[in-house]
Amino acid sequence: MKIAIGSDHAGFEYKTYLINKLKKMGIEITDLGPHSNASVDYPDFAHPVADCIENGKADLGILLCGSGNGVCITANKHKGIRAALCWTAELAQLARSHNDANIVCIPARFVSKITAGKIADSFLTGTFEGERHQNRVDKISKC
Repeated sequence: MKIAIGSDHAGFEYKTYLINKLKKMGIEITDLGPHSNASVDYPDFAHPVADCIENGKADLGILLCGSGNGVCITANKHKGIRAALCWTAELAQLARSHNDANIVCIPARFVSKITAGKIADSFLTGTFEGERHQNRVDKISKC
């Protein structure tokens, strides 16, 4: 499994934590930055993560910012991206199983690192149920 990950300065510490955790699990990571906690603009990192998913360079994505909203809104501007803002592992699992989400957005200022890890685990191990959910997912994109 290939994962693209990015954040802004507010999510940098959690991004680093998740990268280390996921690498220990043998997951291939593409870190699209930032590479410090210096102030940056979240779209500069959300767009490249979404591009990786769109272009097939990664299977799934993880984005982090303070609220999770900025990166989620930005990623969802891309065709074929279904980014979900999740603050619990259950929401992440439902985003995958019911909505076929391909990017999870984590609000670093509102969850603990441990919770962020559980969200990532749940998202990455989840699978889309299809069936009745497929019809709904098919109605999402207007582009």
